[in-house]
Amino acid sequence: MGISLSRKRTFPQAQSHMGFHFTTAVYIVFLINSLKQVMPYYQSFSPLESNSHIRILCTARIASVEKLAPAIGWLKSQGYQVSLGKTIGKKHHQYGGSNEERLADFQEALANPAIDAIWIARGGYGSIKIVDDIDLSILEGRNKLLLGYSDVTNLHGLWQRHGLQSVHCFMPQEFPEKSEELLRSWSRVVTGQSQSLTFENTNEIEEQVITAPVIGGNLSVLLSMLSSPTFPDLKDHILFIEDLDEYLYHIDRMMTTLKRSGKLDDLKALVIGGMTDMKDHEIPFGKNAREIIEEHTAGKSYPVIFDFPAGHLIDNYSFVLGKPITIDIRSLTVTISQ
Repeated sequence: MGISLSRKRTFPQAQSHMGFHFTTAVYIVFLINSLKQVMPYYQSFSPLESNSHIRILCTARIASVEKLAPAIGWLKSQGYQVSLGKTIGKKHHQYGGSNEERLADFQEALANPAIDAIWIARGGYGSIKIVDDIDLSILEGRNKLLLGYSDVTNLHGLWQRHGLQSVHCFMPQEFPEKSEELLRSWSRVVTGQSQSLTFENTNEIEEQVITAPVIGGNLSVLLSMLSSPTFPDLKDHILFIEDLDEYLYHIDRMMTTLKRSGKLDDLKALVIGGMTDMKDHEIPFGKNAREIIEEHTAGKSYPVIFDFPAGHLIDNYSFVLGKPITIDIRSLTVTISQ
């Protein structure tokens, strides 16, 4: 890290039987403790400006020009240039083009220096089919802004494994549902501004303040990445999870897997967004999603925070993955700032 330790004999009389200075030993201990406290670092993206170029494309399911029209119109009204990838409007079974077509479209957007951001048109399933063949070396040490959520968790994992920040946010195809407040949240995040979200504290945890980088995304997608090269390093991070349309026993199985694999051991905090439209069988599982998560995190030293407004929700606020957030827990409220 560019730090050298001098063994200058300032106090010869203080040498120990091991032959080095007491002052040097103290400095070494101080340095080691300081390094332990350094947060993981992720390279930021260049904030978008008026006239920045956003490319919308498919890495998963089919997206049509018609359904993207509201998002395109709004982006242009904000001063952005917008272009569509070749995968928009393509159809290969459920996908927006074959694996080869989706990979080529994504790689072209990465390599094109005129494109400032890549916004994935929609989720579904498919990013995992191309993620291992994406070549980020084309960026030559830079970071290109990646936007999306849900299935895009696969791509966020790739970004974070390469030490890059990315943005967890709604998709262009969902645009008609989004409020002015959510659009402002998106704009603040992509232009590099700070934001704070305050919501009700429904968590029985003591008042405290935590700061650490946040990573994660969709729980089901995250589990599909386990033991792969794109599963993020969770140690000393705040893990964010959310999910949609899952059976409760699936949630239990996924949380059990995270617990058994040790992935829940060394977090700074666990933040849960929307656990939306959970399903059960005729014979009930016996616990809801919150109770399942509480069971698998019982006894952990870090706080577990529910009801963060992100995920498969109408209120899907934007935030930066890989960037530190500060969680300020009070008796009645939780404030998350970034």
